[in-house]
Amino acid sequence: MMMRKLTASLLSVGVMFMSVHVFAANEPIQPIKPVKPENAAMVELGKMLFFDTRLSKSGFISCNSCHNLSMGGTDNLKTSIGHKWQQGPINAPTVLNASMNLAQFWDGRAKDLKEQAGGPIANPGEMAFAHDKVVAMLNTIPQYKDQFKKVFNSDKIDIDGVTTAIAAFEETLVTPGSRFDKWLEGDKEALTKAESDGYALFKSAGCTKCHNGPAVGGNSFEKMGVYKPYETESPAIGRMDVTGKEEDRFVFKVPTLRNVELTYPYFHDGGAATLEEAVAIMGKLQVNREFNKEEIANIVAFLKTLTGKQPDFKLPILPPSTNETHRYEPFD
Repeated sequence: MMMRKLTASLLSVGVMFMSVHVFAANEPIQPIKPVKPENAAMVELGKMLFFDTRLSKSGFISCNSCHNLSMGGTDNLKTSIGHKWQQGPINAPTVLNASMNLAQFWDGRAKDLKEQAGGPIANPGEMAFAHDKVVAMLNTIPQYKDQFKKVFNSDKIDIDGVTTAIAAFEETLVTPGSRFDKWLEGDKEALTKAESDGYALFKSAGCTKCHNGPAVGGNSFEKMGVYKPYETESPAIGRMDVTGKEEDRFVFKVPTLRNVELTYPYFHDGGAATLEEAVAIMGKLQVNREFNKEEIANIVAFLKTLTGKQPDFKLPILPPSTNETHRYEPFD
């Protein structure tokens, strides 16, 4: 009798987990899964490099400057500030959950995080340094040399190792555990009625055509302005810069909506200051829908449930420069 009860109990648990799995699988959005790093030493090295301002010509800008991990992985500016206070041409996309993107940058010119990591370092409008100078700088710092040898089992430091390590760290920057994920996993009390109504409208209006999957975006390129043209003063023209094809004009990578309440302002030009404004514009341009105030409020309420557990780690203590290390002149 006891064995029959135990079997029945185990079966009921199995059915419960199966029903949760089936429920989540039937939704256009899936929960984010935690990431377990394969190489902890490489991640630690990448974290140091991500925060090290010495990878820039001024000695003042780091990867974290534009992708601030205290601010949703971005800088909350319309366009970022580069070397000598240059105004960037485009809004900095969040680095959180960026490993789920089909490509990196708004125009998708980098195939992965490793390729992306090398771009800003050498870009004259961003960190404005040179790859060979970064490598030379790192070679003057014994602690960095030891770290690279430990991770790559080689005395050689090169830009490939730098970008590989930064990418390994960025791959850990996922944000599971949002209230919406809990709802997907079977907790039907995780959302309020307004949030649930907002999600239902988000689906029925067609928003999930582009914003789907675990990252709620990031897995396709779409035209900005399907039903009506998007008015902007931004010079960015999207995929056309990469492909040279006229049909790719104003086609951009769909941004992730994970943690979207933290990553204002919105769009490639930072043209929408608030989520309410962004939802209203997207409705008109992308799904040909004029949302009313209640509908906008409900969709915004849903979007805020996508905020997950933010990266939580000990800040790296960077090794000191030596007498041989490049001396930075930020005002030159």
